[in-house]
Amino acid sequence: MADNTAARNELAEAAAIAGTIHDDAQLEAGEYWTKVMPKGAHLRIIDLEGQQGTDFLCYDAARPTENRYNAGNTIKFANNAYPKEGAQLFSDLAQPLMTIVRDTCGQIDTIAGCCSAEANEYRYGVKDTANCRANFTKCLESHGLAARDLVANVNFFSHFPVHADGAAAFEDGSSVAGDYVELRAETDVIAMISNCPQENNPCAGFAPTPIRVIVWTP
Repeated sequence: MADNTAARNELAEAAAIAGTIHDDAQLEAGEYWTKVMPKGAHLRIIDLEGQQGTDFLCYDAARPTENRYNAGNTIKFANNAYPKEGAQLFSDLAQPLMTIVRDTCGQIDTIAGCCSAEANEYRYGVKDTANCRANFTKCLESHGLAARDLVANVNFFSHFPVHADGAAAFEDGSSVAGDYVELRAETDVIAMISNCPQENNPCAGFAPTPIRVIVWTP
């Protein structure tokens, strides 16, 4: 009972927003979401049950084909492969697109990218699986873009350590119900989320679960 009460309290705290809410959606495992966010708007992504990897991309809304999230710049400018609170998501043109203003979990992966049907078949021998690459492609198409505009993404609530010998793989995440990541748009951005449906590795605890997405202005 105590654990359930604590989880409810964490979820209530995560959903407490001071400002004008523009979008509030629950995404089941495998669903996607996208929205044009104006400069200064905030995005909160809440893990509702814990250990749910969430794939994210952002693009400069004015120049989406030339000024997109860039993993290399984000890592270099943070001097860290695992961004922390206060770090920014940078673009191809070395401009900040979004700032991580709050991260209650502390596990953000910039390395592993997203799952795809082809990668799942190659790695796990399963065909035609739901996947984040397909979700991102649908998001892109809704903004007049295409699969060619897809870039390597960032993963929230995801534990992808690189060990001393260079070995790297997803490991169990530590997020719990109510953990969240909050980002602020530093320019008008196209934000995209794929709530990862991966069942073949620990990036979503082998049992993908829902997330909640809230957009607001303070």
